[in-house]
Amino acid sequence: MAYPDHPGESADVLLAWRANGVAHLRFNRPKALNAIDVAMARAFHEACRAIAADEQVRAVCLSGEGRAFMAGGDLAAMREDPQGVAQQLIDGMHGGLRLLAQLKAPVVASVHGAVAGGGLGVALGCDLVIAAEGTKFGIAYPGIGASCDCSTSWGLPRIVGVRKAMELAFLGENFDAAQALDLGIVNRVVPAAELASATDALVQRLAQGPTQAYGHLKRLLRASLQNDLNTHLDAEAAGFRDCAGTQDFREGVAAFFDKRPPVFQGR
Repeated sequence: MAYPDHPGESADVLLAWRANGVAHLRFNRPKALNAIDVAMARAFHEACRAIAADEQVRAVCLSGEGRAFMAGGDLAAMREDPQGVAQQLIDGMHGGLRLLAQLKAPVVASVHGAVAGGGLGVALGCDLVIAAEGTKFGIAYPGIGASCDCSTSWGLPRIVGVRKAMELAFLGENFDAAQALDLGIVNRVVPAAELASATDALVQRLAQGPTQAYGHLKRLLRASLQNDLNTHLDAEAAGFRDCAGTQDFREGVAAFFDKRPPVFQGR
C-alpha cells in the first residue's frame, strides 16, 4: 500500500508524527504483517500517552505499513512464554486503546490487506474505519484456542449484534471489505489506490471540526448502551451546556446567521 512520505526510521516498530492537527500512528512491522510484539505494544501505549497530552491534536489516524493493517498478535513471540508475553502485549495495546477512547479528537483506522485478531479489535476500537477494497477481516482467535482482546468483544456485538458476533467469533470465518461495510464494521470502502488520499480527506475534515463537541459526542454515544434514559438525558444536557460555552459554539451560531461555513478552532 502506497502512502505519502512520512518521518520516522524504518527500524521503528511504530511510526508517529503530526501534520495539520492530525496525529498519525502507523504500525511498522511489514515483514510480519504488523503482528503485535512486545516492542510494538509498548510503543503504541507510549504514543497514545503523548497524543492524550497534546492539546493540539484534533484527529488521530491509525494505519499499517506494507501489505496489511495488522494480522493480530505475534505468535512467535508468545510461543516460549504464552501467558507472560500475552500479558505484556495486552497491557500495552489495552492501555493505548483506553486512552484513544477517552480522547476528544476522533480516531480513524485506515485499513488494508489483513485485519485480523487484535488488528480487528484495534479497528473496532476506533471511532471510524475506512477500508481499501480487497481487505480481509477475521476474528482469528478460535484457530489458536484463544478468546479475544483489544476490545473485540466490546465493539463487535455493539456494531453487528450479539447473535452475529457469536457467529463471527465462534466460526472464525474471514469476510471481505464489502461484507464489513454491510455489517457496519467499516464506514467506507474505497479503491486500494485511493485509500491514502481518501483517508487524508477524512481526517483533515475531522481535524477542522468542533473538537470539544466531538469529545462529548464520543462520550455520549459510547455510554448510550449502558445508561438508562434519565441518566443519559442528564449527560446530554451537561454536554450541551459545556459546548454552549465554547468558542466553537459561538462561531457555529455566528456562521449560521451569516450564512457561511464555520471556522472551528477546537476550543
